[in-house]
Amino acid sequence: MSHFTTINIQIKNGEILHQTLQELGYHVECNTSVRGYHGNTTEAEYVIRQSNGYDLGFRQNEEAYELVADFWGARINQTEFVNSVNQKYAHKMLMHSVQKQGFNVEEEDVLEDGTVRVVVGRWQ
Repeated sequence: MSHFTTINIQIKNGEILHQTLQELGYHVECNTSVRGYHGNTTEAEYVIRQSNGYDLGFRQNEEAYELVADFWGARINQTEFVNSVNQKYAHKMLMHSVQKQGFNVEEEDVLEDGTVRVVVGRWQ
């Protein structure tokens, strides 16, 4: 019996996801097995190994990525983890788009509530 849970997340760019996870301090292995309860495994493109033997994996489904893990054994706060990944990913995607479209970051602040405020501009 598998204990893996899958959470759909709105992440589409695997390269930026990989960079995001690394910037958050995780060691990421690519294209390998996610370990769960009683030796069960499932495959994922990006895997965060945990010392307790319960890994966190991100695998692509059709157009986006999904988080797959045995959260009972992983012993992480799933909401906090997903929120931190989503926030960092959104910031990295914004910076990627800003640069790609020829804008410059003029100002960037982190507000008291954790919101990131970015001001961009472009000289014509």
